[in-house]
Amino acid sequence: MIRGAPRHCKGRAPAGTTLFTFSCAAASGAWRVALGVCFFELPSSTHLRPLRPQVFVTFEGIDGSGKTTQVRRLAERLRAEGRDPLVAREPGGAALSERVRALLLDETLEVAPMAELLLFSAARAQLVEEKIRPALAAGRPVLCDRFYDSTTAYQGAGRALAAEGDASPAAGGGDDEGGESWLGRFHRRVTGGLVPARTFLLRLDPEEALRRREDAQQQSSTAPDRMEAGPARFHQRVADAYDALAARHPERFCVLDATEPPEALHAAIWEKVASLPRAADGGR
Repeated sequence: MIRGAPRHCKGRAPAGTTLFTFSCAAASGAWRVALGVCFFELPSSTHLRPLRPQVFVTFEGIDGSGKTTQVRRLAERLRAEGRDPLVAREPGGAALSERVRALLLDETLEVAPMAELLLFSAARAQLVEEKIRPALAAGRPVLCDRFYDSTTAYQGAGRALAAEGDASPAAGGGDDEGGESWLGRFHRRVTGGLVPARTFLLRLDPEEALRRREDAQQQSSTAPDRMEAGPARFHQRVADAYDALAARHPERFCVLDATEPPEALHAAIWEKVASLPRAADGGR
């Protein structure tokens, strides 16, 4: 069972909650991130590029939680309202990233946990540089089906790559919001300091998620991909890590009960994003 997740998205946002947070990050001094036996050194002259105010929304959850459906519904609603959103997925969303996706989901391949983390991150770096940053610079809202929180949950916790001694299963998920773990610093390096303004977590019990995946696979006559085929304990660790991330970053995460009807979930999501600013340059 999943226990103890915050309920941030029931009704209106709590008093004092900022729906969209704007961030810019800069690296000061030299620091390095350890990845196994490899080190990435950033000289003191290296600065993560600041971003203009942004509308960047991500969707997270274990496989089968209904993220993709909600991304699609929100994109359709935004277009109906005259917006021009960029819709992306991870891994994927750019030509190189889609090739990496094919490798990562190939159930015939054996991928070492650290290699898996680096492949996901390589796909993300390309997506951010090629698609997300230009869209944000043009004033377009960006909707992304998974982002670095997925790496924290699936590789950091699910594959047990988060450093020993971190405070929680999701402690590897430190980001520009104050985390100090090696994985958090690595996320910042990969994304250039890009942090979602709002992350919707569709929370679902892993056993129910498995039933949903099996039903969908039977209907489509498809086999589970390499990530979906992980054992139950793997998916439970991922779910627990998502709960820990939401508790750690309540100002960014909006937790939704994924057992609610899709229409009700969309209504709750739309309530939170209906005030997305229109770009002055015709973001329509």
